[in-house]
Amino acid sequence: MEYKNLGRSGLKVSRLCLGTMNFGSQTDEPEAFRIMDRALELGINFFDTANVYARPAPTGTTESIIGRWFAQGGGRREKVVLATKLFGQMDPWPNNARFSALGIRRECEASLKRLQTDYIDLYQMHHVVRELSWEEVWQGFEQLFASGKIVYNGSSNFAGWHIAQASEAAKRRNYLGLISEQSLYNLAERTLELEVIPACQHYGLGLIPYSPLFGGLLGGVLKGVEGGRRSSPNVQERLANYAKIGINFKDGSTANKIEAYESLCDEIGVKPAIVALAWLLHQPAVTAPIIGPRTVEQIDDAFVALSTTLSKATLDKLDEIFPGPGGTAPEAYAW
Repeated sequence: MEYKNLGRSGLKVSRLCLGTMNFGSQTDEPEAFRIMDRALELGINFFDTANVYARPAPTGTTESIIGRWFAQGGGRREKVVLATKLFGQMDPWPNNARFSALGIRRECEASLKRLQTDYIDLYQMHHVVRELSWEEVWQGFEQLFASGKIVYNGSSNFAGWHIAQASEAAKRRNYLGLISEQSLYNLAERTLELEVIPACQHYGLGLIPYSPLFGGLLGGVLKGVEGGRRSSPNVQERLANYAKIGINFKDGSTANKIEAYESLCDEIGVKPAIVALAWLLHQPAVTAPIIGPRTVEQIDDAFVALSTTLSKATLDKLDEIFPGPGGTAPEAYAW
């Protein structure tokens, strides 16, 4: 396993991050335990979760599963760089969500209890809250840092401007601030290249992409249908379902792009899911893509991406199939 510093920090994390969103919803507890044990065997030391994960199961379920896994001992907690997130409404009572100084304290205490640990290595804001001042937000996190309950801070789903705001406010307070950003980024969705990635690189944030397979669209979706034909009604129905949840392309035919992508994967002899992960690992700004295995077999498959090298010709072809925004802003859209 290769390890990389998370942003400008000295924190070493594995090049793959274990995402746990399926634990408690699509993956039962015994299988989740096996997946986490297997992750450690493979050298994956970076685990990501959130207080709201496992919906429609009760919120907090995923953190509780991880906590019971930690409680087995054997150095599990000590080996893991634990990342969790806060933002979502955990219950309808006031002050039990978002980033007021009081809300931050309460949500941290609740996560610590569920996770059965004394501290969180990376405490991330799951989304930006525009109505609060950064002075209050950072005060809340600084209190947790001073009491030893968190070690680092990260963001998730921030725009480049939000990263700049947060980082400058932290700098004024002589606080380390953000060391990472967790965002939607993959071959098919490259909007981050306009402003978020340049902001991460400027402020020294590691990038932790989620949905590397874009909801499964990059995982060999056409191969899952008899005959592998894009004209199949089953394929069209599946692609239409992706479009309903916002997974679509802004230009050209989705089916045509996916067919070209899977044909390229056949040509180089690498599974589509591995190519999608390997492409992310080839991006300089990326620290660790988040994988979300539902079974032990899926984590073993994802591990192959670490030893997969894509040639320049393949990378160029992928850019042809899935063109990014054309560079960084404003050059990407201005003269």
